Amino acid sequence: MSDASFTPDGSGLLPAATPLTRAALEIDEYVGSLGWDLPARLFALVDSAELRRSNPAVARQLGLDASNDGSLTPVEQDELPAGMALDKFLGTIAWPPGVAGCALVVERLMLPPNAERTRPAGAGEAQLNDWVANHPDRQEVRITAAVLRDGSKETALRLREKDLPREVLTGPDLVPGLTDALLATFA
Repeated sequence: MSDASFTPDGSGLLPAATPLTRAALEIDEYVGSLGWDLPARLFALVDSAELRRSNPAVARQLGLDASNDGSLTPVEQDELPAGMALDKFLGTIAWPPGVAGCALVVERLMLPPNAERTRPAGAGEAQLNDWVANHPDRQEVRITAAVLRDGSKETALRLREKDLPREVLTGPDLVPGLTDALLATFA
């Protein structure tokens, strides 16, 4: 018998510890099924039990039942405006009270921490972008940053070169600037 039979979904992956972690991983898996080189995507996170109470028709359409109580349901929002800087866009968001949290998925190039010592001194934004894009140690990553109104944070990080669900890194502080920006949408 394989180890996969011991997990609820048969994936062989251990269940995530918190509803926020599960939501981040669910969003990562969904976006991962769409491929790479996609624009940023924004999701509202709604308490599944509250969604069943407040909007039973939508809950049925989404397949939510009592077994989903205690979880968060991601609801994808409209596309982000083309050409608008992400930080400016996030500054325009206001969530209604029924939204418990939100998540954002972005693809970026990342460098290992030791690359900082070779950063060109005095470089402007365009020069830094070019330096990162051409750096031999750059990694393409998909970041799923998720937050709750109460300040909880979670990030799922997937490297393009290790594009497997079991290779996704999670942690609340992997991309603190992004999770802090998402938390500010609830201020």
